[in-house]
Amino acid sequence: MSYEVELKHIEKYFGSFKAADDASFGVEKGQLAGLLGPSGSGKTTLLRMLAGLEQPDKGDIWIAGRRGNKIPARERGIGFVFQNYALFRHMTVRDNLAFGLRVQKVDDHIIKVRTDELLELTGLTAVAKRYPQQLSGGQRQRVAFARALAPNPKVLLLDEPFAAIDAKVRKELRSWLREAIHNLGITSLFVTHDQDEAVEVADKIIIVNKGRIEQAGSPVEIYQSPQTPFVADFIGESVKVEDYTRFKGFGDENVSSGAHQGIIRPEFIELAKDEREISLPLGAEQGVVKATYFRGSNMAVDIEVRGQILRAARSLEKEPLQVGDKALAFIHRIYSLEAGQTRIIENRAKRQESVVI
Repeated sequence: MSYEVELKHIEKYFGSFKAADDASFGVEKGQLAGLLGPSGSGKTTLLRMLAGLEQPDKGDIWIAGRRGNKIPARERGIGFVFQNYALFRHMTVRDNLAFGLRVQKVDDHIIKVRTDELLELTGLTAVAKRYPQQLSGGQRQRVAFARALAPNPKVLLLDEPFAAIDAKVRKELRSWLREAIHNLGITSLFVTHDQDEAVEVADKIIIVNKGRIEQAGSPVEIYQSPQTPFVADFIGESVKVEDYTRFKGFGDENVSSGAHQGIIRPEFIELAKDEREISLPLGAEQGVVKATYFRGSNMAVDIEVRGQILRAARSLEKEPLQVGDKALAFIHRIYSLEAGQTRIIENRAKRQESVVI
């Protein structure tokens, strides 16, 4: 496969701390990829090495078919949007956009045409004469985005691009950024620790943990087929259980001896007030509701089953459950975390039911 951007076996130390540990991944031309992981996982370090702001201790960086390790940052053809935007406070919006082009000694007429294009693209034409402090957070983010695009970079990098914006505007900007990047066809890579953001915006998600790449793939692949225990635990609203064989349908003779750690997600659990509501009552567990949370589209319900607190989702169309209520929980499946791998195990009751049918 041909990548526009590729990191191969990258290692990076800061003193004794290993920020990148044999990290390898690629981004195809025109693809919008998200580096996703917890704080301190090495996401931003990988982004800065790609930009030329840090140098790897080992490994190769390839940009548009050229080995980029020794290429100065200004010659890599990369646009960078910093987390704090790094706008020039004493310059107007138009002058901020034109700055990089002026440094390159581009003709004034071309600068005017290019900045007009970018102001139109980002919806900033009406505020072109304003200064950064006169703009909203969302407008400042668009200015930073447009300024990075001004020199027509081959690759666009964004470090936590929505971190400083309030929730409502952040939601709007996610859709806007995805559409703008796809319309431009520019290869882009952004850093985030927000999985909702990664799933909504990215074509490809690259999961980073302790400097290593745990898994890379589409949002659907990452969510539905986690390859490592870390990914299974990190993605989604997961609950880790130390011994899944305690639950009905998971303690049969086919389960190997030893550790039985597993992950149970809310969507794996069918929650019911009584047997009339549940699809497989014989496989259901009796539990007690410990907490409920309104989530807009549904209710999140914490239910204690066999001494373990699990989280399930319940439709607003169904009779609400209250704290202290007894309820039934049928666990459809779990992710088993054995031998450093993940695999889906379906509840045995479902297999038995299919035989009966």
